[in-house]
Amino acid sequence: MRAIEVATHGGPENLQVVDIERPAPGAGEVLVEVRLSGVNFLDVYQRVGGTPVSAPFLAGVEGMGVIAERGPDVVDLDVGRRIGWLAGGQGSFADFAVVDAGKAVVIPDDVSDESAVAVLMQGVTAHYLATDTYPIERGDTVLIHAAAGGVGQMLTQIAKLKGATVIGTVSTEEKAAVARGAGADHVVGYDDFPSEVERITGGTGVAAVYDGVGAATFDGSLASLAVRGTYVVFGTSSGPTPPLDIPRLNSGGSLFVTRPSVVHHVRTPDELRARARDLFAWLASGDLVVSIGGRYPVEEASDAFSALESRETTGKILLTH
Repeated sequence: MRAIEVATHGGPENLQVVDIERPAPGAGEVLVEVRLSGVNFLDVYQRVGGTPVSAPFLAGVEGMGVIAERGPDVVDLDVGRRIGWLAGGQGSFADFAVVDAGKAVVIPDDVSDESAVAVLMQGVTAHYLATDTYPIERGDTVLIHAAAGGVGQMLTQIAKLKGATVIGTVSTEEKAAVARGAGADHVVGYDDFPSEVERITGGTGVAAVYDGVGAATFDGSLASLAVRGTYVVFGTSSGPTPPLDIPRLNSGGSLFVTRPSVVHHVRTPDELRARARDLFAWLASGDLVVSIGGRYPVEEASDAFSALESRETTGKILLTH
């Protein structure tokens, strides 16, 4: 079967198609015939050596497909069932993947393949950011960086469901239209976003900044916070954030700074599936709409990541099998 391997850490060109034997599920696992895989920055961090995953390894952490085999002790997932996963299925850029049954989510019949995989990693990320990391309350004003991206669009929609005013940052007019379409009340560029936040909020600042960009937005994000505001750094697509001088948090207004990770917010099957239930329900009701930013054959994975990392895309990028 085909799989994508990272033989050595490096750029997108290090994603290589290999032919390997079809794996077999072990205890507590299922073997899935993969239909779609999701492209994520977590895959980038693994590929460049920013996580504990050592090369060589099979790439891909997120996908959806149909269960082909069950391992011992798996009783709640039937062969032929559609499932998705955002962790617990390393090697998802392959024709078949072994998935931890405890980290699998059954996809409802009224949710399409594309919507399911598009809402897993990025939707669950948006869910925990808005409900746990900084629980958005009605009347809050929040700043969402990269508001036209996959997480940005879903986080904007969830923030609006919770009654917030959303300020979104984007890099182009095309992306501004996408962010507005997701519900952003105000859309601004990166160059002047702190002054725009000051203007929009009348000098008060925002209750929270959700930042998947990192280095390029760090100082401006801290400057945009209200007293006792929360700065949430959940990604670093522009590079790592600089060191933080702790007294700066006091002078800025008793600020809070956190660096959450999705893996710490889906620690149990119940937690993962509760978040997925909310997301699937919002999809079914039309309160949440997913955006597909690109579809690439799995053998063109390097091209998909070149597009993602250049920040040219909006919405979710998928690999087709």
